[in-house]
Amino acid sequence: MSESAASSGAGQGEQPREQPREQRVTKQRLAVSAALDRLDDFVSTQDLHRQLQTDGVSVSLATAYRILQSMADEGLVDVLRNADGEAVYRRCSVTAHHHHLLCRNCGKTVEVEAPAVENWAARTARAHGFTAVQHTVEIFGLCPECSRQEA
Repeated sequence: MSESAASSGAGQGEQPREQPREQRVTKQRLAVSAALDRLDDFVSTQDLHRQLQTDGVSVSLATAYRILQSMADEGLVDVLRNADGEAVYRRCSVTAHHHHLLCRNCGKTVEVEAPAVENWAARTARAHGFTAVQHTVEIFGLCPECSRQEA
């Protein structure tokens, strides 16, 4: 057994577990994080990049994509697909598992806990023999303000 496999605790035929990569704290990462802290709703990478440029912060679009994906992987931001299928990001105030109501028109977001959804997902998985299940539920509609404008 190799030294790296021995030190990681991996047995023969097993792949060593990859350790979470520690992210360098760069000025670009700090700028992206600060910009997310100022926003209330989900934002696309391109919209966040434009905001950073407006604020005079020099971050390339590719770097913004990498930072946001890294933050999502670390659980620092939520990511979902908007009605157009584009990934959007937000720093959420709820740290426990939750879902979102998202306005298709203005992007307003409400975080909701949904115990009925959690129970349904667990029952459905169990009924089909699935384990280690994860799920994402996002509800799209019109917020009260946009609904009034439509009327």
